[in-house]
Amino acid sequence: MSPYVSLLILVYVVNISDKSFGEMFTSVMSVKQAVFAERQLIDYLRSYLENEMQRLDDIKRFFSRVTSLHSGIYHEPSATIANPIVAFKLVKRLKSEWMNVVHSNEAEENIDALREGYRRMEGSLPKLEDLQGAAQGLMRLQDVYDLRVEGLVRGHFQQITNGDPVDIYKPPVSDTLSGDDCFLVGKVAYDLEDYYHSVQWFEEAVRLFRGTEWSPENEGTLEDALDHLAFSHFKTGNISFALSVSQELLLHDPVNSRVHFNVKKYEKLLDESPPVKNQGLVLKRPDSTYLRTRNVYEKLCQTKGSQPKHFENPRLFCDFFTNGNPGLLLQPIKRELISLHPYLVLFHSFVTRAEAKSIREYAIPGLRRSVVASGVNQSTAEYRISKSAWLKESPHGVVGKVDRRITMVTGLNVQPPYAEYLQVVNYGIGGHYEPHFDHATSNSSPLYRLKTGNRVATFMIYLSSVEAGGYTAFIYANFSVPVVENGALFWWNLHRNGQGNVDTLHAGCPVIVGDKWGMIVVSPIISKATYIAFKLPISGFMSMARSSNIVVALILRNEESNSPFKA
Repeated sequence: MSPYVSLLILVYVVNISDKSFGEMFTSVMSVKQAVFAERQLIDYLRSYLENEMQRLDDIKRFFSRVTSLHSGIYHEPSATIANPIVAFKLVKRLKSEWMNVVHSNEAEENIDALREGYRRMEGSLPKLEDLQGAAQGLMRLQDVYDLRVEGLVRGHFQQITNGDPVDIYKPPVSDTLSGDDCFLVGKVAYDLEDYYHSVQWFEEAVRLFRGTEWSPENEGTLEDALDHLAFSHFKTGNISFALSVSQELLLHDPVNSRVHFNVKKYEKLLDESPPVKNQGLVLKRPDSTYLRTRNVYEKLCQTKGSQPKHFENPRLFCDFFTNGNPGLLLQPIKRELISLHPYLVLFHSFVTRAEAKSIREYAIPGLRRSVVASGVNQSTAEYRISKSAWLKESPHGVVGKVDRRITMVTGLNVQPPYAEYLQVVNYGIGGHYEPHFDHATSNSSPLYRLKTGNRVATFMIYLSSVEAGGYTAFIYANFSVPVVENGALFWWNLHRNGQGNVDTLHAGCPVIVGDKWGMIVVSPIISKATYIAFKLPISGFMSMARSSNIVVALILRNEESNSPFKA
């Protein structure tokens, strides 16, 4: 699993570098920037249309002039052509004017100008991987939140409750999907041999394509959707539907020999193994081959799970916290103890809106596709869709102020080399980070190449709110925490004996609607030869608000010590 952590936030668009613009689907900020790219394309298209209308107006004027001549003075051509002036104009018009109209390059020049404008913008436009990533984002939301494809097509986020569709969120601004939109989502699933999703999306594409005329901007057609749907049904074992859809396709394409062959094949299969009457074939979502906690994870993304409630547990509380630090006496931090196992604290209003905005804008030029640990290396992964920026050796005043505030509330030194550099994260379309640990769980982790050690704690700041989704779910602890704008979560990743705390397995749930940004200060790094002496258990750390004279941790570097962290 990745040694990095997940976070959430809201972004404000500013100018960004070409590098941060790549892999657009992994960052909502990059998608927002695409709005401005399309506005430029609209300007190019407007110029093209204006030039084309001017060109056609000129042709219309020529047409009108010529037709008026033939309904006027040319009505009796023998008498008219006797006039040498009229005869000259006829010869000149046929030899020169008609040739200029027919062989004019103006149309080519206009379309070439439009294409050149598009070419200049191409570097700022989505690539094929962005279309695929955006489609997978929709399918991810469909799965994790159990959303109806029919609802998504109408711009609604709906689940089936007691047999009826129920909106889990009503966005103030939405749009509907066309047949071609659904076809492309289905095609992405189809190309991945994901026939569970391709069947559902191609069915919607077929429904929407029926009775409508093809548009030149569309990539798919009714025939394409029927063709792909038939094979998708076949791959899911629904031979009857595959046959029915193929027969409908032949009505539109009766000479298609391949479809005729498929029809005979499906008929033979049904003869050999007739379907059981009154027994419908239920489309079943494939089991996950790598995410054993999928069901729990998705349930926690939809609900808060069994999140502890303060009125049920007297050991959970809210208070104003100073940690005995003089810097917090006049403005203590609002602290909420969320959970005891794992020990999880939410600091409300940890940063101001102005500070959050400043950090976001400072991080934008450095945003790159987030990576995860893969053996001894790092790589991108479909289970983490976001962009990250590492604020290395930052001279930024706000970042330094937040660093000091973290130290005041935790007592931990968050300056390198005792902590990693600050990481700012922006999630993408359906952006998420599936269940993972922040601490390394393998000795081959890239974390150890830093010659430091494992991650002791995580401090995660929510730099924005989101409209729906985006919970932080703790899988084994069976609860999730909604995004609290400008708040911060804190937890220990390791037990005091240096072993990882399995209860900290957590995930960033997909964002349904919103722009998630966050900043992560992933645990002070402690070398394997570091000794940690606690005067109280780690689980008692947060009680120091009431006993400020208790020292939480004494961090000593001693390469010869008999530390429990030592290799």
